[in-house]
Order: sequence, then C-alpha cells, then structure tokens
Amino acid sequence: MENQQAELLKSWVQVPKHSDFTIYNLPFGIFRNKRLSPRVGMAIGDKIVDLAALQDEGFFQDIKLQEDIFLQECLNPIIALGKSTTKKVRDKVQQLLNEDNPDLKDHQSRGKIMVGLKEAEMMLPLSIGDCTAFEEVASEVGGGGKQRLFPEFTQRKVSTIMLSGASYHRPKNHIRTLDNVSHEFGPTRALDLELELAFVVGKPTRLGDSVGVADAEDYIFGVVLFNDWTARDVKSHGGSRLPHASKSFASSIGAWVVTLDALEPFRSPSPAQHPDLMPYLLDDRENNGFDIQLEAYIKPENGAEQLILQSNFKYAAWTAGQLLTQQTINGSNVEIGDVIAAGAVTHQEEELYSSLGERSNANPLILENGSTREYLHDGDTVVLKAYGEREGIRVGFGELIGKVLPPK
Repeated sequence: MENQQAELLKSWVQVPKHSDFTIYNLPFGIFRNKRLSPRVGMAIGDKIVDLAALQDEGFFQDIKLQEDIFLQECLNPIIALGKSTTKKVRDKVQQLLNEDNPDLKDHQSRGKIMVGLKEAEMMLPLSIGDCTAFEEVASEVGGGGKQRLFPEFTQRKVSTIMLSGASYHRPKNHIRTLDNVSHEFGPTRALDLELELAFVVGKPTRLGDSVGVADAEDYIFGVVLFNDWTARDVKSHGGSRLPHASKSFASSIGAWVVTLDALEPFRSPSPAQHPDLMPYLLDDRENNGFDIQLEAYIKPENGAEQLILQSNFKYAAWTAGQLLTQQTINGSNVEIGDVIAAGAVTHQEEELYSSLGERSNANPLILENGSTREYLHDGDTVVLKAYGEREGIRVGFGELIGKVLPPK
C-alpha cells in the first residue's frame, strides 16, 4: 500500500524525465555558492532545498532541532541526530514539495529556499574517519564438473578520498613488467575503475562491541556512489609485496547520500551464498538486497561519452548487514560518517561487469571513435551512475565523475 501511495506523489517542482532526484528520493548533500556558506541541502529535480533557509522560515518548528544544525560543512552532525529525526526532516520536505501543498510553493521566501543545482558548488558530504573497502575473491565450491564460484571477504582501509569532479594523476609504483615475470618502477599501465556503492555509517559502536546481521542496518544511514580506482599491474599474481598500493592513491565518492528509506521500494533478495558461511554472517532476512542499476561511462579526451559497463547491485555477494557485521565482528568500532564500500558487482552469465579488467577478459572494448580500451588512458573521464526504477518510482545517486591526468 505504501508503494502504491508513493507512486501517486508528484511535486510542484519541475522534475526532468529520468531525473535521479525525484520526490521519492530527496538525498542529503553539502553545498555552497557565491552568496551562501556551506550548508545542508536536499536535491529535487534541478533544484536544491536549502534546509537552513527552510528552518529560518519556521518550517521545522514541530521537530526538535538546534538553530544552526543545517549550517554545517559535512553531514555528520545531521546523521548524529538519529534516523528517526532525519526521517522526520525528509518526510517534512517531501510534504512541502508535494503538488497539493501550497505552504512552500506560495511562500514569499521560496526563491531563497530553492537554490539552482547548477549555481551550487557541491562539497564532500562526509567527514570520513575510516573508509573500508571490501573486495571479492572467488573460490570454487563443488566438484564433478559442477563447480561454482563463490566470493570471499577481503578487507582493507582506504586513503585519499576525492569528491566527484576531481582529477588525479596516473599513479606510479612497483608494477609488473610487460613480460609479467618481474617488477619495475613507473606509471601504471593497467589503471582501472571499480563501479561500486558504499554504505554510510549512521550510528557509532563502542570498541569491542560487535553488531549482528539482523541489527546492522540500524547502524547504516544511507548509500553513496563509490569508485575504487585500481592499478591492476601493482597487484601481482600470487600476492604483492605492496598489497594496498594498487588502490590507496585515489577513491571517489558521490556528492549525494541517498537514505535507506528512499531505497525501500527497490528491495530484492540477495544471491545464494557460500554453503560454508559462518553462522554469524547468515542473513536470512527477506529482501535483504537492493535492485539498483549500475552504469559506467567513459569520455575520451575530445570524444563523446559512451556507456562501457553495466551491472546491478541485486547481484552483490554480501548484504549491507553482512558488511557491517564483518567490520565489527573483531571489536573494531565504527563512527558516524565512516564509509563501507561494498565491492565490485559482477555477474558473468548476464555479462554484467564493474571494471574494465573484467570486461576486457570477456569482450574487448571498442569505443565509438575506433580506439580500444583494455584499461584507462590519460585524458579519460569516467562517469558512474546508479539508480533504482520500479513501478513508476525512480531514485538515483547523481553522477560520480573523475578524470585521469598524465603522471607527474
């Protein structure tokens, strides 16, 4: 019934067709412009709702909030209010944007409250203490010609988090030689992207405590787009002497945090998991995954943007609950604003890939200008997108953009 009611929602704000930022979404972000200091906003169509201005006009009087709560340089203080309070804020904004509600539409300060998205400078939405990236290492289970690949956990801490729109220089390191038998020092020849989603921690844990799978989503505020840039030739077969150097040079996150509430319409079952899964990781909740389309585009220097990769988060090997449980099982604590990247999502049978390395092994990538790509070239701009779409409801994450510059 709730989904049926949500389908009927329309906004008096003009929302372009196929916009990620519908009235069903209302993601949180941090923005500023020439006249406004950094503050919290929500996206709707090609506008941002300035929550600080909305509060100044008395629209949040029925919610207990401190006066400057929306005048922040990151979302951490907002997230710290708790999901019950942030849900009230989001619900209130959704009511005000409804086409049948004149309170904001006809308000004398509407022009001040509604800010043009093109006029805004987006900022890093979170103060990130820790960013953990999970990767999937396949192992074979079964025999007699009926082996199946199941992913296993690997974890690592991440550094150098960049906001969408940033450029970075091709990294240098100990890389494999062209004959693949030894190492040399130089710029990576196998620079790759990883199309991922990441979960934002919304409630802290104490050092030594662990969170069970059934309770884990209570500790997750929302989801962001994530690009785990990778230098494939630093990661040598059989183990690297510098295991984190292939990824620590850059990871990118999107500007908008989509709440779990906004993703509820896209719940889906998760794939079958490893038969020898430890009991603490069992997640038998119904619809514990998300049906979210993932797309990667490449725009070569002086070339047109082209779709190169597609995947879907419903094929993710691990649920949000399992990731947070694995993060805390050894007593490691999490803090508000920490980010847990869920890893690349690949489904070879459906030809769904999250990286060029996977795609190139299956089908060589030929661009519209005739050039080929096994890995990224200098000057390439990568654009990641993600959205859920079901029964007339669409919720998306905006674009996550990053450009590769020549090595220094």
